Amino acid sequence: MNLLHEIGPHLSGIEQLKAMLQTDRRPGIGETLDIRLVEVDDGRVVLEAIPDIHLYNPFGTVHGGFAATMLDFACGYAVMSRMVAGQTTSTIELKISYHKAMNKDTGTVRAEGKIITLGRRVAFTEARLTDLDGKLYASATSSLIVLSAQ
Repeated sequence: MNLLHEIGPHLSGIEQLKAMLQTDRRPGIGETLDIRLVEVDDGRVVLEAIPDIHLYNPFGTVHGGFAATMLDFACGYAVMSRMVAGQTTSTIELKISYHKAMNKDTGTVRAEGKIITLGRRVAFTEARLTDLDGKLYASATSSLIVLSAQ
């Protein structure tokens, strides 16, 4: 069973996200990377995490997959916030730009995702990954398909 079915498939996306926020429920990859949902609004979400040495690549900086995962969550959850009960979404495309390397001294980073446009079948989003001072580490744009329950 998936997390959203456990939370309540009868709930809208924003209700599911708010339930996840209130109970600190996360999907498996969110648990593994310790990515926490911290804000939920209509068409906008914020997640936080602390990059550390366990996320390092062979070059001694945080692996880009960590930033990609945070940005993908932010884009997907932003769209999820507008889904009605029974709808879901899936990433079609994720374009990431890495602006600055992260390391264990970076501290808490925040991924803020926003909807750019939302159609009946496709959503377009953007997200930014920054530290608490607003320094930009990575940014993304994403296209997501909107799916109805079958």
